[in-house]
Amino acid sequence: SSGINAEWPLRPGEVTIVDSDMRKWEPPEKADILVSELLGSFSDNELSPECLDGAQRLMKPDGLSVPCEYTSYLAPMSSRKLYNNVANQASESSSHEDSFHLGYVVRLQAVNLLDKVQPCFKFVHPNTDPVVDNSRHLSLEFNTDMDTVLHGFAGYFDAKLYRDVYISTHPDTHSKDMFSWFPMFFPVKHPLLVRKGEKIVVDFWRVVDDTKVWYEWGLSSPVPQAIHNSRGVSYWIGLFS
Repeated sequence: SSGINAEWPLRPGEVTIVDSDMRKWEPPEKADILVSELLGSFSDNELSPECLDGAQRLMKPDGLSVPCEYTSYLAPMSSRKLYNNVANQASESSSHEDSFHLGYVVRLQAVNLLDKVQPCFKFVHPNTDPVVDNSRHLSLEFNTDMDTVLHGFAGYFDAKLYRDVYISTHPDTHSKDMFSWFPMFFPVKHPLLVRKGEKIVVDFWRVVDDTKVWYEWGLSSPVPQAIHNSRGVSYWIGLFS
């Protein structure tokens, strides 16, 4: 654009656009900086870890990744409106089960968070783990200070771009005027009455196999429920071969 050219004038040959799968492309030299925009509303739900791990070979040993880390967050929430929207979609679907086993990107408005937002899954780039494994499992415990109804979980993220530069959809640290990402909503099939002082315990999984990635979630307290999206039955993100 003219604005970019005014700040950083470019001459022919200074920028080369390559149309290729970054996991397979062979560059003429290694990169000092790898800049990507692969983040989703739950941080890793658009396969940023898998894509950046595959592209890491393009970087010099001391190269920088932007972003360099990102974390997803969860909080139990109550929203009859959102639950009814999912239920109505389920009643109109050929498979009644599917709608309650999906994660939804939604602008959360008529909702009540039942406890503080807690961190869920974190990824760091470059990934220096001896064995790369992007599967995750975490059990989170929440408390509520009121009698309420649990309809699902709200998902957020923040990302460290470089040093002290962050972007965030976390309610406490939301980036000003940033509307590129809305939060996620993970419903529970059966709304649950939760009494004041009762613990809400939920397990979340990020599952990876040879062809796809998916999330599973299930309540174990105050009343156990079946795991949602078990084995990626309704909701998954495909891995390219």
